[in-house]
Amino acid sequence: MTRLFIFLIWTLHFLPLAVLAAIGSAAGRLAFWLVPERRSVVRINLAKCFPERSEAERERLARAHFRFFCRSIVERSVWWWGSRERIRRLVRVEGEEHIAALKGKGAVLLAPHFVGLDAILRLAMQYPMVSTYTHQKDQALDEMIFKRRTRFGGGLFARQATLRPAIRAIRTGSLYYYLPDMDFGSKGTIFAPFFGVQASTPTGLAYISRLARAPVLPCVTRMLPGGEGYVLRIYPAWNDFPSGDDAADARRMLAFIEERVLEMPEQYFWLHKRFKTRPEGEARFY
Repeated sequence: MTRLFIFLIWTLHFLPLAVLAAIGSAAGRLAFWLVPERRSVVRINLAKCFPERSEAERERLARAHFRFFCRSIVERSVWWWGSRERIRRLVRVEGEEHIAALKGKGAVLLAPHFVGLDAILRLAMQYPMVSTYTHQKDQALDEMIFKRRTRFGGGLFARQATLRPAIRAIRTGSLYYYLPDMDFGSKGTIFAPFFGVQASTPTGLAYISRLARAPVLPCVTRMLPGGEGYVLRIYPAWNDFPSGDDAADARRMLAFIEERVLEMPEQYFWLHKRFKTRPEGEARFY
């Protein structure tokens, strides 16, 4: 079944992006009803983060998120098998001057979990880049994802492994595509407010920046309507980061993510159980 799924995704990359967007959106409408557990997770997340919005408004946002999420799955066929020329044409890069200002030195790209995050392959065609990923239980799927995400070079390190290879790569001039806004438990984390809700937040961004002596450049990808493509925006390097205060650094990171979420709330990864880990004595959300 996994190999069949991979084959089907591969066949899709021959289609125009507008057609892929329509297929993904239709799949998202169907998935909203077929996956009740994740539908519940999205509703809970939205209720916690946007209590001021009406239930009807949050429901529209939940449905839109499923459409964008399934679009991202379908459209990964382009990132994983499309030509260099096609990827360059589909992804507009804004703020590339901030990478040029590094003059070949390494940096940490802070990449929040927006659904279009795989479009980062547009940068991987030009710059040395490494990242981390979570091993998949299915070996065939794991091997395929590893191969596709490194098709233009660079490296992937298992999330469960040490950070030493990533830090060495940054010190030798690589960009480290780092996605630190998921709940992986209590190890190496602190609680910090995300939309007013205490969220288990890794302190790794400040740790890596400090150890690698590298600046942090936020990097966010937006999916455009239909077949219009993607916008990959790179923000200026943060000043005075890390500050030496883990709580302040975590809050700064989450505040930046909140601002971007408010710009395109339907594209943030609400399917994830972001508030799974709770402070001691607090009831579970999910």
